[in-house]
Amino acid sequence: MAAESFVGVRVQGGLLPAELLSRIAAGAVSGQASADYHLAAGETVREAANRAWAYLTGVWSAYRQAATKLPGSDRGTTLTRERWLLILLRELDYGRVPATPAGGLPAGDKHLPVSHLWEHVPIHLLGHTIDLDKRTQGVAGAATQSPQSMVQELLNRSDAHLWGLLSNGLTLRLLRDSTSLVGASYVEFDLEAIFDGDLFADFLLLYSICHQSRLEVRDPEKGPASCWLESWRTESVESGSRALNQLRDGVVEAITTLGTGFLAHPANGRLRDGLADSTLREADINHGLLRIVYRLLFTFVAEDRGLLLDPHADIQARERYRDYFSTARLRRTARRRRGTRHADQWRALNLVWDGLGSIDGRPELGLIGIGGLFEPGALDLFRDCELTNEALLKAVRHLSLVAEPGTGTKRVVDYRNLGAEELGSIYEALLEFVPSWNPEMRVYELLSASGNDRKSTGTYYTPTSLIDCLLDSALDPVLDRAEREADPETALLALTVCDPACGSGHFLVAAARRIAKRVAAIRTGDPEPPPERIREALSDVVGRCIYGVDLNPLAAELAKVSLWLETLDPGRPLAFLDAQIKVGNSLIGATPALLAEGMPNEAFVALEGDDKKITSALKKQNDHELAGQDDLFGDSGVLLDVRLAGQLGELIGSGRAASLADIHARAQRLKALDADPSLQRQRLVADAWCAAFVWPKHPGAPKAITDRSLRALERGETLTPDTMGTIHELAAEYRFFHWH
Repeated sequence: MAAESFVGVRVQGGLLPAELLSRIAAGAVSGQASADYHLAAGETVREAANRAWAYLTGVWSAYRQAATKLPGSDRGTTLTRERWLLILLRELDYGRVPATPAGGLPAGDKHLPVSHLWEHVPIHLLGHTIDLDKRTQGVAGAATQSPQSMVQELLNRSDAHLWGLLSNGLTLRLLRDSTSLVGASYVEFDLEAIFDGDLFADFLLLYSICHQSRLEVRDPEKGPASCWLESWRTESVESGSRALNQLRDGVVEAITTLGTGFLAHPANGRLRDGLADSTLREADINHGLLRIVYRLLFTFVAEDRGLLLDPHADIQARERYRDYFSTARLRRTARRRRGTRHADQWRALNLVWDGLGSIDGRPELGLIGIGGLFEPGALDLFRDCELTNEALLKAVRHLSLVAEPGTGTKRVVDYRNLGAEELGSIYEALLEFVPSWNPEMRVYELLSASGNDRKSTGTYYTPTSLIDCLLDSALDPVLDRAEREADPETALLALTVCDPACGSGHFLVAAARRIAKRVAAIRTGDPEPPPERIREALSDVVGRCIYGVDLNPLAAELAKVSLWLETLDPGRPLAFLDAQIKVGNSLIGATPALLAEGMPNEAFVALEGDDKKITSALKKQNDHELAGQDDLFGDSGVLLDVRLAGQLGELIGSGRAASLADIHARAQRLKALDADPSLQRQRLVADAWCAAFVWPKHPGAPKAITDRSLRALERGETLTPDTMGTIHELAAEYRFFHWH
């Protein structure tokens, strides 16, 4: 059974993958024998669940009728507990669940008023009128913070509890300690939908997962961590790691399939001609293919999270998109069919992407323009090319399915929970390959090579555990201090986090999540705020606090994709990040202080290929100029243009954009700032200062930069054409990055 067929089940925070839920419902995981559920010999879990279902449907009907007769002032807590939830728990073999002692359960330095406790499992039961995600004045266990927040805080702060249950009679949530995550983590069962809608398959899953035997301690020495649920979760995490390795392989296969599909298609002769006459490079082709894969992955994730369509779109438009243009449909088709020589699927996909990249969007499909990686650009080499359905479906199949190691069983990739960590791992793997086009065989390949980008740029994926350790020691103390300020929200949003080698944005996303959770906690008053409030805060944090630099343009783009996936808000464009995520070499750059000191003599140390006589002469000349014997110019230094800095600060701090037109207006403002003559002059001076260190110093080379020529540039003067040209060439080659 596919995970999406569970109408009454929702997973928040990736607690249990959808694929695992399907396997549990099918009885295809360990620990599902009759004895494991303490059932009679020969009785299956399905039979036991069916017996409980037959009884509980009558209990539910009687409870719902009784609830309608309650006076408006009655929250329904006693009725919901006694006439419904405690009976449901009894049918799940918990027996009569005892109430907690007066004062509740200890969590660190305080007690939390959780209503019930079964062995090590806290169970908080409330009335049907109580919202699990909001505070309700005058209701025990919901007055000071939301019930969800309270139970989550207990699990996070107490070593005695790992899993817990929360319900108001209409919804049942299975929670787990989420200390290692940011935000809530639970599986939610919509009891109202399940029992009113006669969804036995969903109840079978509830029975299979929430049964007492799934949470009981199996090994006293290990405690709650020895329960079946924790074993299943651990197994799924390990399986997910193996699946991620295969997804990386799938991305490589998808790129080669798309490359061959485009380059070998009879209608795409201009691509082949471009490679033949060198107006196109294989690297250009590969970058364009990567952009297509990024777009596919982004669309998969956004769709599966339910965040792609405009929430205000009419139902007909949403159904039209779902039934005819969605990538969910495309992925289902890819799993069933090989495809034909026609190109309608590629054209339909471009129709969607064009809408996402345009101001007008595609209202007939329920899409608004969100911009970002869907904006048309130089990497869109294949927009007007042809691609057969066979090639596209094969590529999508590689991205949609992974095979279980050993068994070879095909599994559907869970894109709903794909995060920056997975994108970073995929990106790192792609750097190990070098593109190759064989025009005779008409085959595009990615080949392993010793001179690949990963080795030449020193690019390595940073594991989540290391990032968490770094954030614990470096970021959390800063956040703690900010929270002690008179206005903690303003203090938190005034922080700056910068990764000078951001790669795919794994560190930046993790830092943004931590700051956003603190901001959301302040705004809501709950230590464990609901996911939608964290996502809302994330948009503010990313827009104001997050900065990154990377030498590789593709890494910088993927860092934006990672941040966009975190902050995607239905009905709004993707955040404007061009002023915050930059391409450059963060190790080679100048500052106003360095420029004010003039050109240092260290710039004239002989490098490989330099003539030592020339470097010695340049050093003497520069030393003479530094001593003030240049009578043509007195030292003035370079001052940071406060006016430009202020305008850039206003641009970054202008809040969330309401439309793609607003994003375009910000892009034009940034472009105007970049073109400002004052900024251009400052950048030229800084580039010249850096260029002096790597300048070719041998006979016949252009005249080198010394302190005198640097000061001339500061005054707005120009140098000889070959010197100016060399400055620009070296700046492009080394990608100097100046932090001011």
